[in-house]
Amino acid sequence: MPRPPFPPFTADTAVTKVRLAEDAWNSRDPERVSLAYTPHSRWRNRSQFLTGRPEIVTFLTAKWEREHEYRLIKELWAFTGDRIAVRFAYEWRSGEGQWFRSYGNENWHFDAEGLMAERHASINDVAIAETDRLFHWDHSGSRPDDHPGLSDLGL
Repeated sequence: MPRPPFPPFTADTAVTKVRLAEDAWNSRDPERVSLAYTPHSRWRNRSQFLTGRPEIVTFLTAKWEREHEYRLIKELWAFTGDRIAVRFAYEWRSGEGQWFRSYGNENWHFDAEGLMAERHASINDVAIAETDRLFHWDHSGSRPDDHPGLSDLGL
């Protein structure tokens, strides 16, 4: 199914597309997230290369089994035509109780139906103390509209 907003993106539609992606990822529902991608979407996530929705679902299922209390913030970096670049950070806790903040950049390429055909992600993990956490909304849902974004948090 088509996923508005559609390219070519404007500043407003690019921001909307980024927030919709953030909200979907914060649901931690691999099936829901996969529907934003073309059936044969190509990904590079860190050192992993994936193709297609089934591989995306498998990847995300494993990710959220090991990254507990996941909370993500994405921010538009740049856009043009059918491409968007974002920066992001997410916080999560390992099974051993160690907190992390993961920082990254993504480059997205969309088809005419508004589905992401390519996703290239570079990500670094930094161990943090629980007292250094900055993302404090209920992890069962989307970031509240009044919660600061990355720039507001100095990230």
